[in-house]
Amino acid sequence: MSESVIDIVAAPDHLGTPRWHAVTSPGSVAGVADLRPVMPFEYELPPPTALQLGTLDLNLYVQPQWRRRGIGSRLLAAVGAHAVGRRLIVEIAPGSAAQSFCERHGFRRTGSRSHDLLTCCDVHHAWLGELVDVEHPGYRLRHWTGDPYGATSVEQLLQHPSRPGGAVVSAAEVDGGVVAYVLAMTGAPPQRRARQYGPAVLVGHRGRRLGLWVNAALLTRLREIYPYVEEIETRTDHDDADLRALRRHLGFRPLGRRLRYELTLP
Repeated sequence: MSESVIDIVAAPDHLGTPRWHAVTSPGSVAGVADLRPVMPFEYELPPPTALQLGTLDLNLYVQPQWRRRGIGSRLLAAVGAHAVGRRLIVEIAPGSAAQSFCERHGFRRTGSRSHDLLTCCDVHHAWLGELVDVEHPGYRLRHWTGDPYGATSVEQLLQHPSRPGGAVVSAAEVDGGVVAYVLAMTGAPPQRRARQYGPAVLVGHRGRRLGLWVNAALLTRLREIYPYVEEIETRTDHDDADLRALRRHLGFRPLGRRLRYELTLP
């Protein structure tokens, strides 16, 4: 089928997320692309503002039987017309068709991450409780639940009372300031997998097992508030050996490696 009978149609979701479908003449969807704001909570403390401002996560996928017809390029052009001057981030599997696509379209490789998964039933509740009960003199735990979108820091979230929403935050404070945190995003049932961001620990407070403390507290809170969550997925920069060791200690297992590519749109 020729490319001329495929239309690129804007199809934002119910939350207003920019999305495009490549629709064939019979009405089937040959490919999709969407943009989402980068979650600032995924990065170190304090988060790098340059990465947050104007940066979007790109998801672009073309059905295998429709590839090599220019559909991906047309979807990317639609994204580019919508997000002029913004920076796009995409994560892809090494050696995949997506990697070749990115390199052909001017994306540059900026790093790699491992994807990790924790099966909640494999973590003993009593052991988590012991980790949470370890004393950290001078520090106190804070928890928050709600909708994090629009916030650029955990401090902003903690300034407001908990409210309905799919995010759970556990943080360590000292002298009124956040020095460590971890955040998890959940979905409504029957979605049983949550996405974890962090833990992140302020440089001057590292080496005190605060990351393990807040992460154990988060896992405990998730079990209490969202008992239907069975798995937690997270991403770890490949060169962050300390965070990878913490994840293994808690029982996360590696799912695979992903490459990060970036493109600044003209």
